Amino acid sequence: MKAVRFHEYGDPAVLRYEDVDQPVPAAGQVRVRVAATSFNSVDGNIRGGFMQGPIPVRLPHTPGLDVAGTVDALGEGVAGFAVGDRVVGFLPMDKPGAAAEYVLAPAEILAAAPSSVPLAEAAALPVVALTAYQALFDHGNLRAGQRVLVNGAGGAVGGYAVQLAKQAGAYVIATASPRSADAVKATGVDEVVDHTTTNVADAVTDPVDVVLNLAPVAPEQLAALVTLVRPGGVVVNTTVWMPAPSDEDRGVRGIDLFVRSDAGQLAKLVAQVDRGELRVDVADRVPLADLAALHARAADGAVHGKVIVLAPTA
Repeated sequence: MKAVRFHEYGDPAVLRYEDVDQPVPAAGQVRVRVAATSFNSVDGNIRGGFMQGPIPVRLPHTPGLDVAGTVDALGEGVAGFAVGDRVVGFLPMDKPGAAAEYVLAPAEILAAAPSSVPLAEAAALPVVALTAYQALFDHGNLRAGQRVLVNGAGGAVGGYAVQLAKQAGAYVIATASPRSADAVKATGVDEVVDHTTTNVADAVTDPVDVVLNLAPVAPEQLAALVTLVRPGGVVVNTTVWMPAPSDEDRGVRGIDLFVRSDAGQLAKLVAQVDRGELRVDVADRVPLADLAALHARAADGAVHGKVIVLAPTA
């Protein structure tokens, strides 16, 4: 089968499109015929060798944390799936990923794919939608009637965060650049702040219950977001190289989010997609053979929105 792998850490040039053996599922595993994976920023960090501590991978390594595809074979003891089932999942970060024609997945991380979108496009859902869901509900404890600020709403996680927060009955303020403002408005946000011309801390005049920071802002800008949170509220931060600030005197918690795979939550998100409550946005589609070029574009800051990577078709 074809796969993209890197045999050493480095820049995007280390990625090779090559022939590898088709994997055989062990007990508890499912082999998935990949329709698509997607690009996540952490893929570049793993490839570059910057995540060797928290995410120790074996070289050569195949990237691709998201998978959308069809069950091709079942390992011993797997129940609940049959060959031919359409599935999605967030693969283990330290195991071979889905930038390949086939990938092995623990059965417990898979959920049925949405039926309302093309299978390949469902690869745009797992990692980023789970990040948004866990930030808002597992850590932010967001409830109807609360106010939430999504800082950096123009990215893939931000788009899901705004949609999920609105579905939960929250009042949503979002920051965006002129490039992404129209797309952010289309998600149903209540207020949009242009962070390129406006100081966010000055623009948000009434306290919020939850701040979700998705943007690689300067430390002083991140610290300023705490002042916008009501006593007892929370700042959830996904830029984990810069710790989330807090204010103990006012009971404002700072939480650094490390997203985890959760098939139950993913199934809920799939159901929302199929009910028309959650839109799956795909900014671009590239063939697997061009993954190295996609990593290079991302390293240059030229990737905006969610890009799916299409496996070769038979």
